Amino acid sequence: MARYLFRRMLSLALSLLAASLVIFLVIEVVPGDPASYMLGLNASPETVDALRDQLGLNAAAPARYLSWIWGMAQGDFGLSYTYKVPVSGLVAQRLEVSLPLALYALGLSALVAFPAGLLAAARRGRLADTAVMGATQLGISLPNFWFAMLLVLVFALHWRIFPAGGFPGWDGGIGAGLAALTLPAIALALPQAAILARVLRSALIETEGQDYIRTARAKGLTRTQTMIRHALRNAMIPVLTILGMQFSFLLAGAIIIENVFYLPGLGRLIFQAITQRDLIVVESVVMILVFAVILVTFLVDLAYALIDPRLRRRA
Repeated sequence: MARYLFRRMLSLALSLLAASLVIFLVIEVVPGDPASYMLGLNASPETVDALRDQLGLNAAAPARYLSWIWGMAQGDFGLSYTYKVPVSGLVAQRLEVSLPLALYALGLSALVAFPAGLLAAARRGRLADTAVMGATQLGISLPNFWFAMLLVLVFALHWRIFPAGGFPGWDGGIGAGLAALTLPAIALALPQAAILARVLRSALIETEGQDYIRTARAKGLTRTQTMIRHALRNAMIPVLTILGMQFSFLLAGAIIIENVFYLPGLGRLIFQAITQRDLIVVESVVMILVFAVILVTFLVDLAYALIDPRLRRRA
């Protein structure tokens, strides 16, 4: 197991190094002069030179890359050109919204998907299976931003149960914060729950053909009991893969939903930084999101080993 952990951590470190090199090349080297891009076409040469000095762009590319990596290792992500504050502070503020929103949406997705997937697999070929698969197809097809606006129309404007947008902050209480995140979380969870339910159903049906499942049925267990007690754990590996991918998407890919509900999250921060040409924020936030995705993948790999003893013995 220790060897398995070492190999996975080495893979994580190499992935981070490769991702940081690609991000640095794409943002600071390939497009040309970052200072000219940030200031626009009408900037004077003196202003561009001053910004180049401020950002340290006169140094060689390898030296700038090493300085950037060393700064991130110490928690220094630079100073935002637009907001004139440290990028680490901006990210911390936006994570207070994006991280709870991602966890909330992922929890709602699992809460819907697991019963639906189990029901569809246990009633394969019957009316319940057809209904669940039809509902998941609809959930995948509906654009989440359209569904989000429908939720606002019904639950915020008509029934006035939840706020239509904005975030009051956690200082106003957990209840108020969760109420502000409920409609965005539902809008994000709908397509993710549909995908997860379909994957779970397929994994359970594939597992159902194994010998130990037939043995359990021969001992008198019903199909539903066999699914829950024996098949579910062995079908969790593809499900965990989808859960990890969904969390990464929900953390970084909720730009449209955050703009629909005016939520000050990471997705909206990246969108604003791109429109404002704040390459320092873009570079740092993208690197943080890449680290989050790789870390989640690493944790999913560890969960594989915990669920499947064969992976531990093989390692």
